[in-house]
Amino acid sequence: MSERRETPANLSRTATRGTAVTAGGLWIKTLVQMASTVLLARLLSPADFGLLAMVMVVVGAADLVRDFGLTGAVIQARAIGERTWSSIMWVSVGLGVAFMVVVAALAPVLAWLYAEPQLVVLTLVIAPTLLINGFAMPLQARLQRELRFTTLAQLDVVSMVVGVALAIGAALLGWGVWSLVVLAGAGQLYRLIALWVVVRPRFGRPRIVPEVKPLLATGGSIFGVQLLNYAAKNADNLIIGQQLGPTQLGYYSRAYALFLLPLQQLNGPLGRVALPVLSSLQDDPERFRRYIRGSLLVIGYLTLPAYAIAAAVAGPLIGLLLGPGWEASATVFALLAIAGMCHAIANVQGWLYITLGRAHRQLVYFLVTKPVLIAGFVVGVWWGGIYGVAAMYSIVTVLELVPGFVVAIRGTFVRAGDVVRPVVRPLILALAGFGAAAGFTWNVPLPDFPALLLGCLAGAVPAALAMLIPAYRRDVRELISFAGRMRSTPAAVDPAIDPVAAAPTDVDDIALADVARGDGR
Repeated sequence: MSERRETPANLSRTATRGTAVTAGGLWIKTLVQMASTVLLARLLSPADFGLLAMVMVVVGAADLVRDFGLTGAVIQARAIGERTWSSIMWVSVGLGVAFMVVVAALAPVLAWLYAEPQLVVLTLVIAPTLLINGFAMPLQARLQRELRFTTLAQLDVVSMVVGVALAIGAALLGWGVWSLVVLAGAGQLYRLIALWVVVRPRFGRPRIVPEVKPLLATGGSIFGVQLLNYAAKNADNLIIGQQLGPTQLGYYSRAYALFLLPLQQLNGPLGRVALPVLSSLQDDPERFRRYIRGSLLVIGYLTLPAYAIAAAVAGPLIGLLLGPGWEASATVFALLAIAGMCHAIANVQGWLYITLGRAHRQLVYFLVTKPVLIAGFVVGVWWGGIYGVAAMYSIVTVLELVPGFVVAIRGTFVRAGDVVRPVVRPLILALAGFGAAAGFTWNVPLPDFPALLLGCLAGAVPAALAMLIPAYRRDVRELISFAGRMRSTPAAVDPAIDPVAAAPTDVDDIALADVARGDGR
């Protein structure tokens, strides 16, 4: 089958609807994941979650090596023929087989490192997921290049439901940590089967055509970035597990999983849509910049206040979600929320590097900055255990944000104002929301549910008051316009790609004199 790509005239509608569909799918996934978190936290012990986290540090690293940045390289490529697709599939499956064997061979080493003998069997059972992902990667990348976001969202939701349902059933039967293995593997296996049915791939005979070599070169740089990023984001699990044991790692890993949810809900769907769309706009600087500005406006308003208020009500939030005995996770979550605000904005850096063909520059930048974060984890675990690790994560992430954007936009047509202006007002709103929510929650002793409800309502008061300011009302109109575009007809949509509708009140044209100036990132 030939590769299907959208025409420029349809990209705007496709991008907006794709973002909405993907976001909707992720919202459903989050509800399912939240339900599984609530139930499994009550059926399993922190040590069970810690044991799985120990294994996934190694399996996740191996999965990155298996991918070798090919997913990003495939999405970024301007055109891919059928022979090239066949070669990509053979390369991906071959890497899946190789790294499945490598991880299985490392099982005794992993058990020795953590002094946990049961990790041998756990690692051997989880290793085949690398082969499953090797088959699935090119199939998903193809759907993503073709902007088939509805299909991908459906696959995401159903695979999550399958994994969660089977895991909860296993936990009720008393399987302990093995129910988490079911959660990790069952959904992935279903996803592969569904992708195979939808894409109907043709492997052809095993061969590597010359057209794959540029993809491997680009993928190599993307892989280097991903590996450094993965090492920085998972060194905390390795250090905590080795120094403090599975129970403390269980507390930390549950807080970390909840901390990731807002990022997954917005940055996930926006990123999935943004990469192929921005790649199509490499030769149209103005439309590219408008897409970046609109995306940051959406990210700013929907993630920054959410993290700020969640940090303020972390105690009752974790109490309701995880139940008694998980109090340590609340403090970790509140500290990580600061990093979450930075990550929400910083994810756009990756879009710029990949879609503008600058993955090599990002690799060099990460070679400098990611070792600093890992060193911060070492200092943090010595300084304050899991709380110290979470605090250092946030401190280093805040310090890296500004230089990260300076490097990402230098030498491109993207300007500093494209990054700063859209997030200034959301940041001010987030800080005000945190102050209001914390002022109530920390000073009025209540049971968890009313404390959470009233704390969130207090955090929403600054947003209501902000509607008295014209600039905030204009931003709301922009967001409403974005939502309206999901239902618009192609003829009614401006072909200039922008997740927020392009209008006379474009983000770049809104006067900000009545709002405090500063680095909103």
